[in-house]
Parts: sequence; structure tokens; C-alpha cells
Amino acid sequence: MVLDLLVIGTAITLGPLHNSAFILLLSSRRGVRQGLAFLLSWLANLIAVIVCVVLLTGGQPPARHSVPSTATIAAKLAIGLALVLYGAHRHRRPPHPHGPPRWTTRIDNASPTTAAGLAWLLQPWAMVGAGAATAVDADLSTLTDWLALAGYCLLATLSLIIMEMYTVWAPTAANARLNDLRSWLEQHQEQLIVTLSLLLGLYLMARSIYQLVA
Repeated sequence: MVLDLLVIGTAITLGPLHNSAFILLLSSRRGVRQGLAFLLSWLANLIAVIVCVVLLTGGQPPARHSVPSTATIAAKLAIGLALVLYGAHRHRRPPHPHGPPRWTTRIDNASPTTAAGLAWLLQPWAMVGAGAATAVDADLSTLTDWLALAGYCLLATLSLIIMEMYTVWAPTAANARLNDLRSWLEQHQEQLIVTLSLLLGLYLMARSIYQLVA
């Protein structure tokens, strides 16, 4: 479980869409406040999903090869397959230029509530779903699994935490460097989405198949 959460959390935190949006929020008029609202909403979403899973399982993993255990593995397999198909579709479709989303033109006047809602919209829910399916195996009678779940939520938020802290500590330098990073992310957005989707999808499929036949 720990390795799966590490891989999924890393894939989530490296996503280009939410990182680009977050940098844009940080560069706005009330950037630190809006960034904090986005960050807290993002983290709260991850925690809420894990809490729902824990409430359903009672903090005890299902027995191996039981119906709930097999269903959970099958769900991860389906998510992995969906990610692979999505990545392949994005890779094969012809490139087409597109402008920035409409909300970017109103970012300076956005409220913290709007920033929090944007975090919810940009959450990679397929990957979050894979994390939730993995959390089903958590045994909350052990400290290790508590730490694994907490570490997963923090890892999936790590890029946002680093950028928020950087902006607070060195706003001038952060503004220049983060805008350069946003330009790079936008230029390589398709490649990053395809790569992350394919790599995580193939990993989930391989792990799920192994768990089903082992």
C-alpha cells in the first residue's frame, strides 16, 4: 500500500494543470491569500476522500481474495486502464492551439471562495480515486498506515505547499521564477499529461493484475 500511495501521490503533485493555475493565482493581486485558499481546499478534498474510505472500512482492510478486496483491485485496474486510454487518446489527437481559460482574465478579482472551488474542479479525480482504492487496505491499528495516509495527502499537495511558501518568503524572486515555470508547463502540458497518465495507468494495471493472480 505504501508504495502505491507514493506513486499516486507523486503523479498527482506533478500534474501541470493545477500547478499552472496555482501559479497564476499566486501572481494575482491577492496571490498569497488566494493561493492559500486553493491549497487548503485541495488538501481538504484529499483528506475528505480518505476519511470517507476509512469510515466505510472501519479502519480494517478487507480479507485477501474476499469480494470487497477483489472489487477494490478491479476498480484500480479499471482506473489504470482508463488512464492509459486517456493518455493514448491525448497523444494521438492532432495538436490544436487554444487560448487560456476564460477565468484567467478575471483572476485578479477572484475571491478565496472562487480559488477554493477552482481547486476542486482541477483535482485529478481519477488519480484521487486510485488513491482512495488503495486506502481501502489501510489498517488504522498500526501507526505505519496512519503515517502512510497522511504522507500521501501531503505528497499530493507538496508542489502547492512549496510554491506558497516560496511566495511568502521571497515574493519578488518567486514571481519571476514561478512565471517561468508556468510558461514551461503550458508549453509541455500535453506531454506531461500523456506521460503521467500512461505511467500511472500502466503501474496500476500491472499491480492490480499481480494482486488478482497472486
